[in-house]
Amino acid sequence: MILSNVAEVFHGEAFPVLPRSRHVNAVRALLRRAPVVAILGPRQSGKTTLATLVLAGRATRFDLEDPRQLDLLTRDPVLALSRLRGVVVLDEVQRRPELFPVLRVLADRPRTPARFLILGSATAELMRQSSESLAGRIAYHELRGLTLDEVPPREAARLWRRGGFPRSLLARSEAARVGWREDFVRTFLERDIPAFGLRLPSATLFRFWSMLAHYHGRIWNGAELARAFGMSENTVRSYVAVLTQTFMVRQLLPWHENLGKRQVKAPKIYLSDAGILHGLLGIRTAAELEHHPKVGASWEGFALEQIVSHLDLRPEKCFFWSTHQGAELDLLVTVGGRRVGFEIKRTTSPRVTKSMHIAMADLRLDRLYAIYDGEESYALGDRIQAVPVTRLFSDVHL
Repeated sequence: MILSNVAEVFHGEAFPVLPRSRHVNAVRALLRRAPVVAILGPRQSGKTTLATLVLAGRATRFDLEDPRQLDLLTRDPVLALSRLRGVVVLDEVQRRPELFPVLRVLADRPRTPARFLILGSATAELMRQSSESLAGRIAYHELRGLTLDEVPPREAARLWRRGGFPRSLLARSEAARVGWREDFVRTFLERDIPAFGLRLPSATLFRFWSMLAHYHGRIWNGAELARAFGMSENTVRSYVAVLTQTFMVRQLLPWHENLGKRQVKAPKIYLSDAGILHGLLGIRTAAELEHHPKVGASWEGFALEQIVSHLDLRPEKCFFWSTHQGAELDLLVTVGGRRVGFEIKRTTSPRVTKSMHIAMADLRLDRLYAIYDGEESYALGDRIQAVPVTRLFSDVHL
């Protein structure tokens, strides 16, 4: 149960290990201050690999999908864990929520003889429903797919088309990538969803997920989706909640305040990973993507994920803004009392629009970034900056 080094873990595989330095440093910092740290993200986003990189092979690991290790923890978890020292890794911990009270007891021991790095494929919100006993003892780090700061600039278009899951991005052929995606979707629906205790028909959820891909980048309209799907509005709302809690969907919250204007108060819906989105839309090649009606919405969602990752934003800190008069802002964040806006356009020549001026004035923005598909960063106006998506991580500072 000792973590192997990275070369051994991937020996014989066709997938090189990327350093993911930003995430490694963040998790190491959390381990220095919290007795329990959770790395949360979708299956196959690289959580186990990240744990290996963080700990450099020096840890004891339990894989809760391994029947033998699961049996050891089930029979007497206190005995199995209390004698261990250093860092203990528990993989896919959401499968055994009864371990959380045990971790609370072990985390409260004097001098903290062991720290626990737990890996889970559910959001912090869903995990908290089972881990309230760890309040004040646990820190969270979210790991989604690979981002632009983790790949060479020349791979930006490939990252957008294939998505950020390592095995999708790094697959040697399109056939291998498509095969991986189909296996991922099947496993997610048939094994992961039931493992969360969610009793949803896999075929029905797949149809809903596929239909939701066509609503990517649109404002949530539960009544319209319910009619299209032939189910109640409460049912479709529960389905999108499941996909959100398992990292497959991002719900961008609406920002509204007393401005004397009618403002949209429903969330925007995005599929979190562009590669999964393209698969569900039946897009296989770059040419098909360029000519697809969802190409602009796809690029917007891709850029949005890059911004959220770069700024390390929690979902409840991300907003969009839209009025019934037509003014809108793709992303609004508040950091240290400052309001910063992002407008995302797949163009090579961004310009200041009337909507940007309205957002700057009505929302009292300190700065607005126009994220675009170009090469150079430059000023568009007072406190308005054009930044290529490929330079987002170097040129956007809050």
